[in-house]
Formats: sequence, C-alpha cells, structure tokens
Amino acid sequence: MTVMTRNGYFFEDLEIGMEATYAREVVESDINTFAEVSGDKNPMHLDHDYAAATMFKERIAHGILTASYISTVLGMELPGPGCIYVSQTLNFRAPVMIGDVVIARARVEELFAEKQRVVLACDCSVDGKLVLEGEAVMLVPSRAAQAR
Repeated sequence: MTVMTRNGYFFEDLEIGMEATYAREVVESDINTFAEVSGDKNPMHLDHDYAAATMFKERIAHGILTASYISTVLGMELPGPGCIYVSQTLNFRAPVMIGDVVIARARVEELFAEKQRVVLACDCSVDGKLVLEGEAVMLVPSRAAQAR
C-alpha cells in the first residue's frame, strides 16, 4: 500500500475567510520561457521596439503568466496539493511589467460540502494596485476519501 503525503487542506479543514498568498518578481527570463512553453510570442511581450510604440511604452508580461501565480497559491497553499481546478474567471485590470513584484492571493468565499467544492476569490496586485481579479472553483479531497 502506498501512502501519499499531503501538505494542504482537506475539505473538512477549510473555513470561509481563510486566505493564502504567493509573491514573485516578474523577470525577463520568465516571460521568454512562458512564450516558448505557451507558444504565445506576441511582440507585446517579447519585442522592446514594438512595445515602445504601444500605449504601455514597454514590454508587458503575459496575462496568463500573472494568472499562473494564482494557480501556485491554489495548488501549493490553499487548498493545496491534491486539489483540482474546476473553473477560473479572470478580469485583467492593469499590465504587469518586467521587475514588478506580483502578490497573488486566494480567499475562501463559499464551501459546498455535497460536492467537496470550494469557491475562492482570487486577485493579484503590484505595489498595492489591483492588476487581476477573479474567482476559482476547486475540487478538494476529503479526509474520509483519503482514509479509504
């Protein structure tokens, strides 16, 4: 019998209002790697001269790269390992630039015991300014199911 270790929360341990954060500085190599992995090579993200002629005046990070920091919070902290994404909404409010420190946050808003689902408010900010907000629905393992 294989025993899995887990450093997250079981559904029964979650409470409305719980929250967790993750902070990361956006560096050029992250943007370049994300472009390679995702295939999104929009010059807005990769070409300094192109971006200089836009309303942003400089290269910006991929919105989904910023959103991936929410995935880090959810998958590693709250609810943590073992949870599964059901859905995510995203509303982008401001660009993220190279050198910005993004703080991603998730907060438990609703719990649905019958389906072991949790709804979390999610946001990302830079220097206290909201750059992304949304909502995630996660399927979270129960303690009872783990014991089987």
